[in-house]
Amino acid sequence: MSAPWTRRVRRAAAVAGALALWQVLAQFHVDLWLRFGQFPTVTETARAFARRLGTAAYWQDVTESLTRILTGFALAAVLGMAVGTAVARSPLVSDLCGPLLEVLRPIPAIALVPVAILLFPSNEQGIVFITFAAAFFPITVATRHAVRAVAPVWEEAVLTMGGGRWRVLRSVVLPGALPGILGGLSVGIGVAWICVISAEMISGEYGVGYRTWQDYTVVDYPGVFVGMATIGLLGRLTATAVELAGRRLTHWVPRTAHGPGPSPAGRLRAPAGRATTGVPS
Repeated sequence: MSAPWTRRVRRAAAVAGALALWQVLAQFHVDLWLRFGQFPTVTETARAFARRLGTAAYWQDVTESLTRILTGFALAAVLGMAVGTAVARSPLVSDLCGPLLEVLRPIPAIALVPVAILLFPSNEQGIVFITFAAAFFPITVATRHAVRAVAPVWEEAVLTMGGGRWRVLRSVVLPGALPGILGGLSVGIGVAWICVISAEMISGEYGVGYRTWQDYTVVDYPGVFVGMATIGLLGRLTATAVELAGRRLTHWVPRTAHGPGPSPAGRLRAPAGRATTGVPS
């Protein structure tokens, strides 16, 4: 059996084993230190999931949550990369914005719910703002560190050949920092999901988080687990989309079997100049 198929089988077996353990613990109401007596079984959750898939309310909630997450994350990606690059490249911007960013960054985005309620006229705008705040800081910090890590010799080479500041930024700085920026984007989308679901539970009217909390208040535990499964699937979907986009944008980076990174085979296959700089020529 080839290595890719072996890994797929292992992953499928891990998921199947976790589901089987869940089924046994819930079906036999195992109550040791952890209490599984009120847990719905896998089969009960699957039946509830199938029923939800046939309702318009479920798809409305999914659409609302996806719209909020994509809007907030897109704004955070654009502004985070711009601010992070500016802070890394400009001493003036670093002095003006750096201290403010460092003070605001430790504040959990979900703690901004009262601020969002005061600032925005609707809950919808407030939830998008919280999602934006959750993703903005990881992306900004990752961009700042990635831009500062770009080797100065690349920039000097472009300047020596007559390139201006914008050419350096477009041809050297951003391509060289892109792998690090994508790491920030991956972290940002995960944190954004945590905060958008929490915000929907607190002040939402629709959305997966709102529906999950409503199911809990009416003691519909299979519905709660349907909401959790939906959140997990949507999070995986968006994270995979970010990862695939990153692979396309950094197709010039040598990759190992486990992901991006230098490898002996990658160095042998890479054209001269690329393996040593890591920037597309």
